[in-house]
Amino acid sequence: MSLLEIIAMLIGFSALGGLINHRFLKLPHTIGLVLVALLASGLVLLIEYLVPGTNIQETLSDAIGEIDFQKVLMEGMLSALLFAGAAHVDLTELAERKWAIGLMATVGVITSTFIVGGATWGIGQALGFDIPFIWALIFGALISPTDPVAVLSILKTVRVPRLLQAKIAGESLLNDGVGVVVFSILVVIATGGAGVHHGGGEVGAAEIATLFAQEALGGAALGMIAGLMAYYLMRMIDEHNIEVMITIALVTGVYALALRLHASGPIAVVVAGLFIGNHGARFAMSEETREHVFQFWELTDEILNSVLFLLIGLEVLVVTFSPEHFGIALAMIPVVLIARFIAVAIPISLLRIKSSFEDGAIRILTWAGLRGGISVALALSLPNTEYKPAILTMTYAVVVFSILVQGLTVERLVRSIIKDAAEDPSHPLRPDPEELDAARRAGQAVMPEESNAGNRGKG
Repeated sequence: MSLLEIIAMLIGFSALGGLINHRFLKLPHTIGLVLVALLASGLVLLIEYLVPGTNIQETLSDAIGEIDFQKVLMEGMLSALLFAGAAHVDLTELAERKWAIGLMATVGVITSTFIVGGATWGIGQALGFDIPFIWALIFGALISPTDPVAVLSILKTVRVPRLLQAKIAGESLLNDGVGVVVFSILVVIATGGAGVHHGGGEVGAAEIATLFAQEALGGAALGMIAGLMAYYLMRMIDEHNIEVMITIALVTGVYALALRLHASGPIAVVVAGLFIGNHGARFAMSEETREHVFQFWELTDEILNSVLFLLIGLEVLVVTFSPEHFGIALAMIPVVLIARFIAVAIPISLLRIKSSFEDGAIRILTWAGLRGGISVALALSLPNTEYKPAILTMTYAVVVFSILVQGLTVERLVRSIIKDAAEDPSHPLRPDPEELDAARRAGQAVMPEESNAGNRGKG
């Protein structure tokens, strides 16, 4: 298939899936697309099983197989999706929870990586699947970061307190970059540098520290420099069409340069997006330009989100799953949730020594920590070893559960916490009566702003 045919197929399927979801399923758009794609994939497999020789599965698998999911996401769509998400995050609110976000995005990711990795190794041994500890850690690294694309799409449908929302959004944007760096380092260790830019040979502490600094700090510095350059260019003119083009050039250019310099592209794009979406929007754009720039990236975000979540469902047709791995895959679902709970609870418990946090914050942060396409792409990028099929199966099990179960029930969790706060006069999340009445009339899952909760501080 040509590139044009592939694009036409994906957008056409996304539009059709969105229509089916809107007309019949009435689920959140991205979740509905995953479910429609999974049902379609299952139907194709069922037809092939019941009526052998139809070649429907082979035809569709060949078409979808021409799409390199890992390259399409990690070297194409991700830059635009991360920039669009970061540009809409309020940097002031992010700064108010900087310690919580920073600890969850670093200590939390590393903690979760080792918990999941250790559990994967132990459960694998118990089930007779001998996976080396380093490869178990690699699975922990690729599944521990919450997916900013999935998380931000859910936050559009569920309203939570602004600072709690800032923690969820900020953490998902930053821990993605950290997770990719940790994943890259572990793959370097597992392969001895084979097939990666490290160049092979022994991998010691000094090499790991250098690689981390190059990826993480280099990505942040590159994003800041590129964001400043775009900012000064946008200040020179007041023409919204050109300024939209400048942001497109910023996104594609900084990500491509980061890949070329072996720095973290996700971190670079997030830093640039935060800067342009806040400082740039305030001081370098007119009101008309702001409207056009943000409308463009909102539309881009919606289109790419639709295609990405559709692909997650359709990849089932081309990914090889082995029944012998289903047991460990199902076991990983509660393991990842427990690891997420611990990774969230430790930083918040440490910060509560000097600051107070919302009751229910740990539960919401745990359940709203969705996994998505980035985890799948990282799993697909692994070298072809005997452990890759198991890692892919485990990844898909966690991702599908995360999107379909957690994504569909996070609003119910928020509503439950609202109800507890509303019924208990002493509850720190007790909402303002007028806000609660308005929320009930609108049928929204709205939690009060933190300014209404008297005994809470900022962490």
